[in-house]
Amino acid sequence: MKINIVPGGRPKELLPLTCTFEFEDIPVCGRPLQEQLQRRFAAVAAIVAVPDDHLMLSLCPALFPSDELWHRIAAATAAAEIVTPDGEVLGWINETESRPRSPATITIDAASRVIRYPWDILAVNEEIVGSLATDDIRGELREGVVIDGRVAVGAGTVLLPGVYIEGNAVIGRNVKLGPNCYLRGNTYIGDNCHIGQAVEVKNSLLMRNVSAGHLSYIGDSVVGPDTNFGAGTITSNFRHDGCNHRSMVNGELIDTGRRKFGAIIGAGVHTGIHTAIYPGRKIWAGMSTRPGDIVQRDLRPEHQE
Repeated sequence: MKINIVPGGRPKELLPLTCTFEFEDIPVCGRPLQEQLQRRFAAVAAIVAVPDDHLMLSLCPALFPSDELWHRIAAATAAAEIVTPDGEVLGWINETESRPRSPATITIDAASRVIRYPWDILAVNEEIVGSLATDDIRGELREGVVIDGRVAVGAGTVLLPGVYIEGNAVIGRNVKLGPNCYLRGNTYIGDNCHIGQAVEVKNSLLMRNVSAGHLSYIGDSVVGPDTNFGAGTITSNFRHDGCNHRSMVNGELIDTGRRKFGAIIGAGVHTGIHTAIYPGRKIWAGMSTRPGDIVQRDLRPEHQE
């Protein structure tokens, strides 16, 4: 069975990430979402006896199937549609890329993820990084680095003294990490990033060329490429009442389902020193803050003075 990623998605709901990327090209743990789906399917197909290799799977990139659903798909012998419990079609199996007529249905399970909002990208990243089972270290670890978990470290990357990693982490190529910084949770640091002195990154996805040089906290956040955090930038990720965070989407406050949730930051954002970002806020690509700013609502181009 071959896999075809159906272009499209929900670009309005995935802002500000889709200011820069097409839905299927949003990088998750260093690879575009469509490539992650193809790799996951190939891994399952390699261990499942696929009865019909003439069938093709066409999959919406909004669906990130569980292992159980992947196995059910790979074992299909006839045309079928892959649907949510309320009947939304997110993919199909057929002899061609066209949707089948009168197909059987495969209903997704509760463990499968449907990517509707930016914070769903964070959940997928958590799953991929959390599944890391072995270390793959191709960069340099200086004396005084402590790792308590599984890590992948790309070529040309240097972890300086005092770096402490707790949990799993995937770190790209040509990254400078440290000295004296703290990574925890399931965190991805993209190529050519700089995470410096007294910076903590927790359970986050940082795309390529992100710099957080001094005294910052990035928690439960997605950060777009070419973003620079001024010294002392803090992303708050917890409500005082302990309730789930809500985030504004198309004029409506949406429950994210997350008790810990920081910020969604687009490409090329620059924050001034001592910027504080309220939980669940989104900053559009190319925006900036002044020193000491408090980001209390989503920061869009029309809000810039």
